[in-house]
Amino acid sequence: MTKTLETNAIEVQSGVDATRRTMLKMTATGIVTAGVGAIAMSPATAQPAASLTDKWDKVFRKSDQVEHRKISFKNRYGITLAGDLYQPKNVGGQLAALAIGGPFGAVKEQSSGLYAQTMAERGFIALAFDPSYTGESGGEPRNVASPDINVEDFSAAVDYLGLLPNVDRERIGIIGICGWGGMALSAAAVDKRVKAVVASTMYDMTRVMSKGYNDSVTLEQRTHMLEQLSQQRWKDAEAGEPACQPPYNELKGGEAPFLVEYHDYYMTPRGYHPRAVNSGNAWTITTPLPFMNMPILSYIKEISPRPMLLVHGEKAHSRYFSETAYAAAAEPKELVIVPGAVHVDLYDRMDKIPFDKLTAFFQKNLAASA
Repeated sequence: MTKTLETNAIEVQSGVDATRRTMLKMTATGIVTAGVGAIAMSPATAQPAASLTDKWDKVFRKSDQVEHRKISFKNRYGITLAGDLYQPKNVGGQLAALAIGGPFGAVKEQSSGLYAQTMAERGFIALAFDPSYTGESGGEPRNVASPDINVEDFSAAVDYLGLLPNVDRERIGIIGICGWGGMALSAAAVDKRVKAVVASTMYDMTRVMSKGYNDSVTLEQRTHMLEQLSQQRWKDAEAGEPACQPPYNELKGGEAPFLVEYHDYYMTPRGYHPRAVNSGNAWTITTPLPFMNMPILSYIKEISPRPMLLVHGEKAHSRYFSETAYAAAAEPKELVIVPGAVHVDLYDRMDKIPFDKLTAFFQKNLAASA
């Protein structure tokens, strides 16, 4: 997860010690604790959906080995999603395909697009998409997330890929990055058309929002936050539109190291994109509500017998999400720990992301029938 619903934290209660305050500032559950109304901002901070353009506005270079085009498709709820379709040049026949999403609060011009283009260079048709309510995708209000709808977005991307004449619909996999890693695992569990799944630098958004980092939020703190969120609904209803949180990834000094790492990706030329929630924009204040009581990995065992690959950085603050998901999953499964890597290294560091491993995984598990 990027510095999204986790990092705009306020103290849960005035008597909490410095360690607890620091932890809550690093959790999704901290974003609205104690004083929801005080952090409300104008919904004008949320960016409207943009008209699709073929202009190359990615944060990574364009490959000369890949054909790229903008596409759109609808999910089961009728929301129009925008995507970038990457296809290897001069390759005929029906190919294996990948739907790719994430990180949480990012857009397809960032990490998911880099993954998609790279996998297309390696022979796959790959679709990077903007989740509902964000980026160039449709949905109102802007910059809101849903564990149900965002899992559905993956299945809608599979719908689109399976209708392409050059895609073998029996050879479709998905990749989820960061918060969309958890969404991808949930989608794979429920959508049996997905033949293989990769979660890279994975966050379980429902777990971190409802329980905090390392499940550290107490029942009293959780109850207090839900009371604040409930009151915020009145304010939004009276205003006729949802209020937004403060802008993400603007450093004020003294932040935890991983928050600085988020800033160095989302707020610098390395990864900044004006449509990304995490690049100085914000989610709505009440975005956490559906995540609070809807655990998305309850049925992770049901991905089996289809294969699952988890990839995480050795030094990532979020590593425990992949480790506990791996422990809960059934075979076949694999957990790859990248030496020395922090969470955001697996967003874009080509020397850290194990693309050879991803390629071999999908080549094996999306192989054409004899």
